[in-house]
Amino acid sequence: MSLRDAFDAADFTALGHHLWNPIGAATVAIAMPKPGERVLDACCGAGASAIPTARAVGPDGLVDAVDLSASMVNELRRLSTDLPQLHAHQADVTAWATGGYDIVQSALGIFFFPDMTAGTDRLISLARPGGRIVFTIWRGDAMAAAGEHLGRAVAEATKTPLPEKRPPHLFDQINQPDSYAAWLTERGLSNVDVAVHELRLTMTPELAWLVIIGSGYRGALAKFSADTVEAVRGFYLSSLRDGGVTELEATTLIGSGYRPRTHTGSGVPSAPVRW
Repeated sequence: MSLRDAFDAADFTALGHHLWNPIGAATVAIAMPKPGERVLDACCGAGASAIPTARAVGPDGLVDAVDLSASMVNELRRLSTDLPQLHAHQADVTAWATGGYDIVQSALGIFFFPDMTAGTDRLISLARPGGRIVFTIWRGDAMAAAGEHLGRAVAEATKTPLPEKRPPHLFDQINQPDSYAAWLTERGLSNVDVAVHELRLTMTPELAWLVIIGSGYRGALAKFSADTVEAVRGFYLSSLRDGGVTELEATTLIGSGYRPRTHTGSGVPSAPVRW
C-alpha cells in the first residue's frame, strides 16, 4: 500500500480532536496569519491548520491547502464550506507552481517528501521575499511507541517476524530543537526559532486504537482480513498494557523563520520556479 492510500484510509477526523487539531492550532499560533494574507498550507490533511488559518486571513485573504490524498481534500472541502477563501487542492505540493505567499506552512508534512531537503527548499521558494515560513515536525521519538507496539502485534497475530527497522532518515538527525534550528538556518531562513509544543495522549484502549486507525499507521493493516485486524487490535492493546504504556508522547517542534529578501546563496531561489 502506498503512503497516499494509507492516509486515504485513515479516519483523521476522529483523531483530530485529540491530536491533529491541537498541533494544527499550535502551528497557526506561531505563523500568526493576518487578515488579507495569502497562505500556502502544504500537506494539509483534513485542515487542522488550514481551517484556522482561513478564519484568520478572513474573506480578503486566501489559503491554498494542498495534499496528495483525495479523501483528505474532500473532507477538508466538506468542513470548510463556510470559508470561500480556503481553496483545497489534490496535488503534489513539491510541484506546486504558484508562489509569492505571505506564509508557507506545513504541519507534520515535510518529512514525508521523497527528498526532505529538496522538498522543503521548494516550499520556501514559494514564499515572497520576507515571507514567513512555519514547519512542524515530531520531536525525537514522538509517536514511535504506537508503531513499535503495532509491529509486535502484527507479528504475533500473523505469526511472522517482527518488522525490520525503517532505514535511517534525515529526520532522525534534526528532531531536536537545536538540530532542527540549524537545519532550517541552512535552508537560508533568517530569524529562525523553534518552539516546543508539548502534547501527550492518555492511552485509553479506545484512544490507543484510534491512534492506529486514525493515522498513517493504518496502512499496516490494509492487507488483512477483519478477523486478523481484530486479532492485531487485541495483541496491540495487550502489548501496551504489558509495557506499562499509559501515555503517548506526541510533542512537536514548530520551526519558523523568514525567507530572505535577497538571494543568500543557500540554494533557495529568489523567486518561485516550476519544477
